[in-house]
Amino acid sequence: MRADHTHGGPVRVGVSSMKITSILGAAVAGLIVAAGVALAGNFSSNHNGDFFAPGTHQFYVWCAGAPDYMATQSGSSATDAQMRLYEKSKKDGKPTCWPVWQGRVAG
Repeated sequence: MRADHTHGGPVRVGVSSMKITSILGAAVAGLIVAAGVALAGNFSSNHNGDFFAPGTHQFYVWCAGAPDYMATQSGSSATDAQMRLYEKSKKDGKPTCWPVWQGRVAG
């Protein structure tokens, strides 16, 4: 019986230590995630405003079966600029290309 009792003691200490380490690790991870969400929230709100703003917008143009490329296009919003660029790509003989919005160009 003594051997079982001695064997059980260190395991409990190890489990308790692992629980504390897990809780601290989870707390640190939670703080990192919260900071990332806060930063992304600030970035998204500015990015969202740029999406609906008039001006020159930058796109990564993804093409199936052809090389991808970067392009800019003016429009009343990102959606307007995207459709203008898509129509231009079709006229240029690239009907399998689709512009993916990257952001609004300052200025």
